[in-house]
Order: sequence, then C-alpha cells, then structure tokens
Amino acid sequence: MSGLITILDGGMGRELLRRGAPFRQPEWSALALMEAPAVVGQVHDAFIDAGAEVITTNSYALVPFHIGSETFASRGLELARLAGRLARASADKSPGPARVAGSLPPLFGSYQPELFDEIQAPAIIGPLVEGLSPYVDLWLAETLSSVAEVRVVADALQGDARPRWFSFTLEEDGSGAGGERRVRLRSGESIEQAVEAAMEAGASALLFNCSQAEVMEAAIGRARAVLDAGRLSLRLGVYANSFVPQEKEQVANEGLSTLRDDLDTAAYLAFGESWKKAGADIIGGCCGIGPEHIQALARALGGDRPSRSSEY
Repeated sequence: MSGLITILDGGMGRELLRRGAPFRQPEWSALALMEAPAVVGQVHDAFIDAGAEVITTNSYALVPFHIGSETFASRGLELARLAGRLARASADKSPGPARVAGSLPPLFGSYQPELFDEIQAPAIIGPLVEGLSPYVDLWLAETLSSVAEVRVVADALQGDARPRWFSFTLEEDGSGAGGERRVRLRSGESIEQAVEAAMEAGASALLFNCSQAEVMEAAIGRARAVLDAGRLSLRLGVYANSFVPQEKEQVANEGLSTLRDDLDTAAYLAFGESWKKAGADIIGGCCGIGPEHIQALARALGGDRPSRSSEY
C-alpha cells in the first residue's frame, strides 16, 4: 500500500433525515430521490466538502423491497438515472478530485441472505446498472450478505471494465474460542470465501460495511492474512454504521434503527486508525455516519488532502 487512505462518504439516509428531507419506511432514502432530489445533491456536496474522495449514488433503496414492485417496474430505471446524474453533478463541480461509485444494493432486503433469489435477481439489478452506467467511475456492490450475491453482480457487469468493489456486511454476535472475535458474513460464510468470491468476480477492492465498528478490525485483519498467504493483491476497506447492536433475528429496515450515542467523531476516528493499521486503505462511513465524521477521517488519514470545509 502507498500509505494514503481513500476517503469515502458517509450514510446518505440519515443525513437526508437530519436535513429534513422526506424520509420514511419502506422507501427509505429513495423517497427523497422521488420528492426532494435537490436535497440528495446537497448531501453529496456536504460529504465532498468534508473531504470524501468517493461519493456513492443514492440508489441503495431503488429495489422492490423498498419502493414496491409496481414503482420499480415503472420508475426504477428513471430513478437510477437520476441518482447517477445527481452524484455526477456534485463530483464534477468539486474543487478537488471526486469519483462516483454506483451503489448496487442487496436486491431482496438488507441482512437477509435467505431471501436472495438468483433467478429473479437479474431483473432487478439490470435497470440499476443501465441507469447508473453513464455516470459512475466505479461500481460498489454493498451490504452483501453472501457470496451468491457477488456472482449476480459479476454477471450484470460482464464486459464493463470499470473497477468493481464488493462490500460485505458481517454478523455481530460476539467472540469465538479463547476470546478471539469471530467474524463471518451474515450468511455464515467465511472471510476466506468472501475473498475468493471477490477475486473470481474481478474485484479491485474488498470492503466491509453496515456493521458494528467493533467487528471491522478483525475482518480486515483476516482478509489481509488470506490475501498475503495467497500472494493476492486486493485493496481493503471499511465503512461501519452507527446503529446500536442489531438482534440477529431483526429484519433491517423494518423501522428506523436507533443510533448509538458513543460514536462521535473522535471515537469513529479511533476506529478508522485501527482499520488502517489492520490493512485498510479505503475508509468511510455507513448509516448514521455524517459529514463531521468524514471530515475527521479526511483530516487525520487523508494525507496532504485536507477537507474543504470547516462547517462540521
């Protein structure tokens, strides 16, 4: 690694809520895209001003699980295009370098690998790829719970030469034998299997997201060990959420998850420094992590690339 950290943005949904945009379940962040797209652009701008070098399209909730099958069929492609266009506009007017990551979300609901349907998946991911494609610099398949989801993304991106980043969400259920933290995908599959799937899919980066900050260091350390043992080259990254610990049987997005009150900018930066030490060179934030957290990361870990705002 060069020692430089690529700084990602933070969580779109909770920042929309904080700014007063239309926001409810089940539409989640898609509601602002439909009713207040200007606020989506404002959030992109805020994260760029805070120091983010990669912003993610607001396409996470553009799936039938959130907006319903009828709306997806009639407006999915249109909304994906809008999400891409808004992110591109913010990146293009940035005074510094900013890239756009096209978010390819879990297609059947977050944290629920048992609902994944490999037969139905192409009909959902297809319009997202088509709509976002003119606007993105790289692809970010995020909050993946199983390796089966990686294969569907790889098929959908066949022939696309842009970088592919695959990001997995992790179980949060404590430690294994001897006090060592057990870390695995929500499907129960191992970090080794995640690395293998990402490599086979042509990944340029493997990340972990939308999980507790406390589990990320072990995941990065394990991924780094697997890569080193196989003499494999893959960038590693982290963007944790700020949710209170989730019950294993809880369905994500049933309601607004409570945010923890102990993950301020200093605490999140301390985690970021530990992730860097473990081998991550891509760091940002997920749900509940705002521009102020990203600014702290950018100032401390972004080398000679200071954030462009003192607002936060």
